[in-house]
Amino acid sequence: MMTRRKLTALAMSALTAATLTLGAPALAQSKGELVYMTPGLDLAFWRYVSEGVKSVAETQGYGFAALDSTNDPQTQLQNAQDAIARGVAGIVLSPTDSSTAPAVLSLAKDAGIPVVIADIGTDSGEFVSVIGSNNYEGANGVGAALAEAMKAAGKDDGSIGIVGISQARLNGQARTKGFEDAVEAAGIDGKAGLQQMQAYTADETFKFTQDMITANPDMTGMFVQTDGPTLGALRAIKAARMDGEVLVGAFDGIPEFVPLLQSGELVVSGMQQPYLMGVRSAEAMIEHLDGGTPQKEITVPILIVTSSNIEELLPTIKETVFANEID
Repeated sequence: MMTRRKLTALAMSALTAATLTLGAPALAQSKGELVYMTPGLDLAFWRYVSEGVKSVAETQGYGFAALDSTNDPQTQLQNAQDAIARGVAGIVLSPTDSSTAPAVLSLAKDAGIPVVIADIGTDSGEFVSVIGSNNYEGANGVGAALAEAMKAAGKDDGSIGIVGISQARLNGQARTKGFEDAVEAAGIDGKAGLQQMQAYTADETFKFTQDMITANPDMTGMFVQTDGPTLGALRAIKAARMDGEVLVGAFDGIPEFVPLLQSGELVVSGMQQPYLMGVRSAEAMIEHLDGGTPQKEITVPILIVTSSNIEELLPTIKETVFANEID
């Protein structure tokens, strides 16, 4: 038969075990939860942003969840409703495009939940802060480097094709304008058209590139406005046996870009720093939740990475671009 003393000892032991097991998560949740709503975690860029938000949220004692909108506005809206129903402390939003962001901002405003926007931007609505990059300047740098390489290879009399992200996004518009201004300033006027991504996959851009090569036999340059799909463009160029004939510039960065830049197969990439962007987004949200007033617009620099500077920039790239996923 158990004595009262033994029962008490067992209860205290169980409580101690529960505290050791559950104490850390309970502490992490004590301030509430920060949610990161992303267009699609299948794209490395958004995964790196998510890791940046998560690192700050958990360090500061908040729970964290990433909600994937699968590049679908309706899924994004449902994610927002779910987050609001959970009573989250704040939402960091990377919208599917700038025109769909206001619907999320309106729901959050009605619920009294603050929103920080990480990249892409919004056409309207109220938010705490927007963290982004100067997409015009970044793409302009890519255009200048690609034009220089085309001139050096004697290919500046050809045309350039663009595979763009959605031009309904403010950042997509800025990337196109910045790039086109740079190549025109360099005296390259030929255009092989612009295709807009919908699936954001390498296979989709593979098909776009095949079509461009067929329709524009004089094409000697390409600009792909985000990372993973660039691999599809390079694969299509190789399949057409046009390696070195069509020079490619990219935007953003994935680990696969490192050897491609080192070898010169990829001429240049304007790398945003998504992990750092996620960090800055979470910091702005927590400053707001703590009663402060973060800057309304926070700009994270874009790194113009080429074969000539990749080794110098690699330590920074590993941390702020790739979220320390590579050695």
